[in-house]
Amino acid sequence: MKMKPLAYFVCITSLLTGCSNDEAVPPKAAKGLPGVNVQQQQPAVQLTQLLDDIYTKVVLNRSPIRQSALGIKTDQDKWDNISKEYREQTRTIIQQQKARLQTIPRTSLSDSDKLNLTLMQFFLEQKEKELEWFEYQYMLDQMNGVQSILPSMLINQHQINTKEDALAYIQRLRGMQLFFAQVETITREQAKKGILPPKFVFAYVLQDARNILQGAPFEAGKDSTLLADFKSKLVKTKLSNKEKTQLEAEAIDALKTDVAKAYSQLISFVQQLAKQANNEDGVWKFENGGKYYSYRLKTTTSTNMNAMTIHQIGLEEVSRIHLEMKNIMTEVQFKGSLQDFFAFMRNDKRFTLPNTEAGRQAYLNQVDLKLKQMESKLDELFITKPKAKLVVKRVEAYREKSAGKAFYTFPSMDGSRPGYYYTNLYDMKDMPTYQLEALAFHEGLPGHHMQASITQELDELPMFRKFWEYDFISAYVEGWGLYSELIPKDIGFYEDPYSDFGRLAMELWRACRLVVDTGLHAKHWTREQAIDYLKRNTPNPEGDIVKAIDRYIVMPGQATAYKIGMLKILTLREKAKHSLNERFDIREFHDIILRDGPLPLNLLEANVNHWVDRKLKI
Repeated sequence: MKMKPLAYFVCITSLLTGCSNDEAVPPKAAKGLPGVNVQQQQPAVQLTQLLDDIYTKVVLNRSPIRQSALGIKTDQDKWDNISKEYREQTRTIIQQQKARLQTIPRTSLSDSDKLNLTLMQFFLEQKEKELEWFEYQYMLDQMNGVQSILPSMLINQHQINTKEDALAYIQRLRGMQLFFAQVETITREQAKKGILPPKFVFAYVLQDARNILQGAPFEAGKDSTLLADFKSKLVKTKLSNKEKTQLEAEAIDALKTDVAKAYSQLISFVQQLAKQANNEDGVWKFENGGKYYSYRLKTTTSTNMNAMTIHQIGLEEVSRIHLEMKNIMTEVQFKGSLQDFFAFMRNDKRFTLPNTEAGRQAYLNQVDLKLKQMESKLDELFITKPKAKLVVKRVEAYREKSAGKAFYTFPSMDGSRPGYYYTNLYDMKDMPTYQLEALAFHEGLPGHHMQASITQELDELPMFRKFWEYDFISAYVEGWGLYSELIPKDIGFYEDPYSDFGRLAMELWRACRLVVDTGLHAKHWTREQAIDYLKRNTPNPEGDIVKAIDRYIVMPGQATAYKIGMLKILTLREKAKHSLNERFDIREFHDIILRDGPLPLNLLEANVNHWVDRKLKI
């Protein structure tokens, strides 16, 4: 998955996720947030710069975290302001920018500029709706909670190359207490309205928070996660030893005072908050929870499908994939039921590497090898390929117990930071080797890394289209990721039938998501019912299943993006093949999907249809 961050203020990849999923200057000059003069330009240039100016005012100027995700250092000593007053100011700014768009005459615009204008209108409408539902988003959970998102952002996105970078890092350490105080204020208001995650979530949050306070300078032992990160970055700079020593001392002071106090207060608050939580899992339990879930489904899938329709699609896809799995059972001459085969795949030791450092390294080596093999064959499927590097990385120890099994974070827009494919190797039983191939294709090549990097490298796109908030286009992003698991089969991958079973198992997993997500949030399923459904219908290990259901509970609707998006891409491909016959070129089709960046599914369909019509006229 592309890691989805706390929806309002954290980037993709991530996010994308996550998150996100994450800019106020053209990508080639990501150094600051200058104003944009749009008064003395040609019409096309004027529109592009106007859209960049709107994006700057609505997003970048208001989100230091988003800036850091893209390698912009203007406000790198700050965290976002998420107070109610600041959010209301943002709402006013959005309304002002929507009014600016209404003054633009469409008649003289090119097709691409009309699309840009349509998408900016869509973007601003989504930002406004996001603010309307802000109080329904969990501040504290195991996936996107601030207790882990802030350290993750410092470790993965705050680079230290200069003294100013290091001082900014220290200021962010000192600023955690204020940020957590805002979170506490918001969460108290949510709790008054009964908007709290279920009780089980709080153990994860407390564990993450306590992990940050483990090690020096908080206690005896090896360096804590944040101190180790700061020191490792500092040692690589060209600063003098005197400067390094002074900066390290300042960081230690900030950790011992500000960070320790921030996390201690947060832990105390979470312990009290947990007493107010109940064991009801779906958002149906909230006032207007049904409307909120409908909003989440519409945003996630970029369709008007309701929960019951999505639930039924899931059931049908589960049945279809089960039949394909039975064909593999026949191929490998397995005797028994499909559930027997699931148990075999789940428990046979040939599919699990040792739960040791050597086993983990062997897994990473296999991923690297598989991605290199795919990279060498990309020309068979693609015209446009990414320039950004891809690095495979283990999920950090402080969050690996609660984090998802795999996710991707996109590179910085100036190319100084690569894209990362994170793989969670906390328990190797949850990372069976028969799924390794499909998982690498999804998160790396030709999946999220290819799609995200190509988008960022499209010079002609306005900034907001390069760096969409993950929520608004997740059906496209995750649909591409799941589709990317399938297409390598067309060029010779998945030769091992067990690996092909792994591909089907991962597609089955996403089909089941349609069932359990809607089950939890619309049909009043309990956590135990959802866990039991995955146990009966998938080969995944129990730890994998429990962690997944816990994720779907705190991220309502997000899990529906994958299958809905994949089905749309496959439908468009089959329709194009039928219309074009021998003129259909899979490489051209993929270019049409990728070369305009992420789109809502209805506009993606319009793009493909336009390409088909053009080719038919040639």
